[in-house]
Amino acid sequence: MGFAETTAELTASPKVWTVTGVAGFIGSNLLEALLRLNQRVIGLDNLATGHAHNLSQVQAAVGPSRWKNFTWIEGDIQDPSTCQKAVRGADCILHQAALGSVPRSIARPAESNASNVTGFVNMLWAAHENKVRRFVFASSSSVYGDAAKLPQVEENIGNCLSPYAVTKRVNELYAGVFAKCYGIQCIGLRYFNVFGPRQDPNGVYAAVIPKWISALIQNEPVYLNGDGSTTRDFCYVANVVQANILAATTPSAEAVNTVYNIALGDETSLTSLFEMLRQRLAPAYPHVRDLQPVHRPFQPGDVRHSRADTSKARRLLGYAPTHRIENGLEEALDWYVSMHHQQQKAAVGA
Repeated sequence: MGFAETTAELTASPKVWTVTGVAGFIGSNLLEALLRLNQRVIGLDNLATGHAHNLSQVQAAVGPSRWKNFTWIEGDIQDPSTCQKAVRGADCILHQAALGSVPRSIARPAESNASNVTGFVNMLWAAHENKVRRFVFASSSSVYGDAAKLPQVEENIGNCLSPYAVTKRVNELYAGVFAKCYGIQCIGLRYFNVFGPRQDPNGVYAAVIPKWISALIQNEPVYLNGDGSTTRDFCYVANVVQANILAATTPSAEAVNTVYNIALGDETSLTSLFEMLRQRLAPAYPHVRDLQPVHRPFQPGDVRHSRADTSKARRLLGYAPTHRIENGLEEALDWYVSMHHQQQKAAVGA
């Protein structure tokens, strides 16, 4: 079944969904998509890295009639009782809550482990105790580590290069064990460099696209680790939303209790990414035409090249990405720019 057929079926027969990390970047995009499909959503977030303004933006986008189908719980997945409350009555869990960022995990590994591993087990156990049918969770391309062969295939992983990567690999192992021991249908989605609206441009651990857009607009240095030949498989958030919904609803027994690459299946060098952003910003910000990136050494945990083999997700889930990096940037750029200016005004006002 394709994505259009799946969404039509969901609209006709709504389900109850739990989305953890619902105030975050990917979680809020999932929330918006589900509410537009007239689903009921229970959202959990502790606002450590998520933002209340993301929920406000979703509320404005979907309108009051759909927003009433959303139940918001502010709480932490490290608290087992909160996890139990969040999954009660749910048909499916989309688990996005985590402390992201390789550098953060290197600086504070115990904190990453507490959220990403202990919190993950709490959610799995709550799913088991409440008899939730399907548990879909965010894994990461970081689990490939030092595996040099491209494209990256799900069955061929290397040695982890950061504590964050370890936590995501452990998530996959726990999901497999819970499937065997308790019969939970688990599906892991290895995200590759997701970008799009509601991605945080601020902070030490901001992702490269929003961070570079803000720096270019403000005529600040754009730091590029290495010589610029490093590649990433950038995946627009709409592709990730599609993958989550397909994973949550697939009727195929072969498709569950496994992991999938969720990406475009292409490589973009950081030098090329810089040029794409500069070209798109130049009409409104002429000063960016003359800007050049500032090169600095590779950082600990950096993976040099990344490109996913998405054939497994296409074959078993019906995954068919709708956005390449170019049209994803076109669609998201106005949001990035608008959010940058809103946050600049807020900073001045403060």
